[in-house]
Amino acid sequence: MEELFELKNYLEQRNYVAALSLVEEMEEMSRDDKIHKIYSYTVILLLHLIKKEAEHRTTRSWEFSIRNAVKEITYVNKRRKARGYYLTPEEVSEIIDDAWETALARAALEAFEGQYDEVKLGAKIDEEQIKQKAFQLIWSPGYSIVV
Repeated sequence: MEELFELKNYLEQRNYVAALSLVEEMEEMSRDDKIHKIYSYTVILLLHLIKKEAEHRTTRSWEFSIRNAVKEITYVNKRRKARGYYLTPEEVSEIIDDAWETALARAALEAFEGQYDEVKLGAKIDEEQIKQKAFQLIWSPGYSIVV
């Protein structure tokens, strides 16, 4: 909110260079916030996809979490006025890669009642297949989430 008051002051002072610089900074802050939200929901998405594959089962709660995470990712990434997306498919793929370790660590705590560490749990699943499934859920409307 401080930034808006600062922007108003710059405009009132006709300091357009400072105002434009502040607008660019605010745009970057907004983009960073969107990236952080997408990352957080990607961790949740991967967590449940990992558990589904590792345990060869699912629950209604996991399915809801998967659907909700995909919905939130696509909602946050959508540019409504400008039409299009904030992040490209390549950038979303990078976020999936970045979120993998966190999701696997969380899944190790939850899957099989926490009896496997990340390395052992990772050996039970196909990392690339799960990442590809996450990507398809985000970018392919109507893609089936059945394992």
